[in-house]
Amino acid sequence: MRVAVIGAGSVGRSIARELIHNDHDVLLIDSESDDERTARMPAAEWLRGDACELSTLAQARMETYDHVVCATGDDKVNLVVSFLAKTEFGVNRTVARVNNPRNEWLFTDAWGVDVAVSTPRLMTALVEEAVAVGDLVRLFEFQQGNVHMVELTMPDSSPHVGHRVGDVPLPEDTTMVTILRDGRALSPLPDELLEVGDEVLFMCPPQAEGDLALTLNPDTHHREFDEDED
Repeated sequence: MRVAVIGAGSVGRSIARELIHNDHDVLLIDSESDDERTARMPAAEWLRGDACELSTLAQARMETYDHVVCATGDDKVNLVVSFLAKTEFGVNRTVARVNNPRNEWLFTDAWGVDVAVSTPRLMTALVEEAVAVGDLVRLFEFQQGNVHMVELTMPDSSPHVGHRVGDVPLPEDTTMVTILRDGRALSPLPDELLEVGDEVLFMCPPQAEGDLALTLNPDTHHREFDEDED
């Protein structure tokens, strides 16, 4: 897989390093790249330039890349590059870093963003996931397709503890993805029995979150996930 990473700061380099480790071809584009920085990651291709300029993306032959990861610390740059990659070069998938949570509402397919990653929101979700038993926690938002990844840790009060996965009445367009138990990821086969403490991951549309929470835990205090307002 060919991946272009925009921004060679600590975040961009970390992403590139993991992708290279997994045997992907990586191009790093950064306006401030120099010999010292490129020497830290010789396995990647490097291009010095402003990724917001069409000429830079054309020089990189962006149309030959499968994915673009916009990882700069500037939300405006991440949006512009996502938009250009999609509309001008037909890149299959774009992933954009959200630095300011107040800008999350902009990171949609209207700006060419397939997946928006908000570090503050993700960190909050991980904290909530670690402490909230019985509450539905949103882990990730896939902007294109309006699908969310959510998690619920099964409480002992759930009516579905000890019951078959296949007997759980899931809301429309909701899919159980995996069950995390004792450090293992289990396939949610129909005959698998749910246990107290199981961390169950689902893919669902946002409008199904409330029904899903109530199905798994009628005592839940499911909260709405409103966008930040100015």
